[in-house]
Amino acid sequence: MKNSVANAPKTHDEDLPLPVIRQATTPSVADQIFDALSQRILSLKLPPSTKISEAEVAKQMGVSRQPVREAFKRLAKLGFLYIRPQSSTTVSLISENAVLRARFIRTALEVKTSRTAADSLDADGLAALAALIEDQKAAIAEKDRDKFHALDDAFHREICVQSGVGYVWNLIHENKAHMDRVRMLTLNAASQKLALDDHIKIFTALTSNDADAVEQAMTEHLSRILVHIEAIKADTHTWFTEDTQ
Repeated sequence: MKNSVANAPKTHDEDLPLPVIRQATTPSVADQIFDALSQRILSLKLPPSTKISEAEVAKQMGVSRQPVREAFKRLAKLGFLYIRPQSSTTVSLISENAVLRARFIRTALEVKTSRTAADSLDADGLAALAALIEDQKAAIAEKDRDKFHALDDAFHREICVQSGVGYVWNLIHENKAHMDRVRMLTLNAASQKLALDDHIKIFTALTSNDADAVEQAMTEHLSRILVHIEAIKADTHTWFTEDTQ
């Protein structure tokens, strides 16, 4: 028995001892740069066609160029930066095709999620959504566009969380980014009020556990971008392209 144990082949973990990984408690430098730049791109503080350089971003943020380069590559992969090697990097134009694809994916996910919510939301979940609607009313009264946009996202995220599929919001958030730039172009007092009314319709259907009514309200809400996109393009045509860059 001893010989058989001694002659047994070594396992892989004995051949390749692995180091202990220390979990990061804060985002990496590249993550922080990515978040800062993506927020400014999606909010149009960095509008389409704006030139941006690794060196300048590194200088302003007090970091080396390597994490900036990593963030640039991530943003380019998502379609928000257009990198010309040995030339320049610019914020990409708004791709109409990318917006329409994002809207299709988001609608498919949120319709399914909202139907799940209609069957599963409890009193606490409904109370959380009601509180967000009141916060949205306050943001409109305060004329705080950025706050309303954040609360709009929070309302949709809360439907996912309260119905037990919070992980779906990560997919929605990842895919809706191209819609967000268009959303910021349309986010005036009238469109905020319209979005609020849509949220109230969705909430009312959820309180009645009416899955069909929730689906109809959610689909109508997410389809509004189709109605407005042509008018937006007419006003800011130089920011749009039908092609992905």
